[in-house]
Amino acid sequence: MPGLTYGAFAPPFQEHAFDPEDDGNDSIDQGSAGGRDWDGRVDRARDQAAIPLLGKNEMAMPDRQAVVAAASQAGHAGDLQALYGQDVLTDAKRGFAAVTEALEFYQQTQAAFSPFSSRYDADLHGTARLSAQEARGLALFNDPARGNCASCHPSAVSAEGKPPLFTDFGFAALGVPQNRTIPTNNDPSYFDLGLCGPYRTDLAGAAHYCGLFKVPTLRNVALKRSLFHNGIVHSLRDAVAFYAERDTQPGKWYPAGPDGTVHPYDDLPAAYAGNVNEEAPFGGKTLLSDADVDDIVAFLETLTDGMH
Repeated sequence: MPGLTYGAFAPPFQEHAFDPEDDGNDSIDQGSAGGRDWDGRVDRARDQAAIPLLGKNEMAMPDRQAVVAAASQAGHAGDLQALYGQDVLTDAKRGFAAVTEALEFYQQTQAAFSPFSSRYDADLHGTARLSAQEARGLALFNDPARGNCASCHPSAVSAEGKPPLFTDFGFAALGVPQNRTIPTNNDPSYFDLGLCGPYRTDLAGAAHYCGLFKVPTLRNVALKRSLFHNGIVHSLRDAVAFYAERDTQPGKWYPAGPDGTVHPYDDLPAAYAGNVNEEAPFGGKTLLSDADVDDIVAFLETLTDGMH
């Protein structure tokens, strides 16, 4: 569930987004932003819910009727009938729509999905204080010449006084290593390219979008057990370390050929390597030490809801 928290704030997908909060200028094209799932292919939570329910690589339910039957067997038939009519479960299309709509409304429950109850929120409200290590981590997180995390994961209260969501809802290409435990990666011709496909089809052929994936919120990120779009790392520290070491220690993250040559961006065809983000802390200079990584992780752990 951590990845679904604060999802209700995601705006509809726009190929060209304009944000007046960015330097107060609403005429600057911020690039693609919004939508749901890693490629932003759907706008509604009910449509996103259908993806894992029917996905062969996720819950792999054979069809909509099977989903409706499973919901009924789990004891939800009476509630669905009370909400949508006694005959709602007799039609697979209507029943499936009812199930996914119910999931959408559940995800709008503030107490469960967007409570803004982290220790960082308490710090913003003046009812708690970050430790010295957490404060150092926040400073590194915000520093455009060091961590530069806030460029995509804004940490400040908005001009309108709204608490930070720790995402700009944009898309970025990080060049993360290939996850060889994913069965589809056994096919050397297969690549998940995010915005340009293969699951999203409306932007297929737009080479400048290939390898770009949605910037997630970092709220509750410490609760995740798989990170990045392909789940390649399984600890928050490894995720932060990847940013610090991708270009300075590529051999730690990417495979090497028989001659010992490291092959970076192995989950992205070479034709799209130019799309990969090279801004700090990337770029080949050591900008974050091991201690800095620890400090940033300590700060990110303050974003867990209910942890005052």
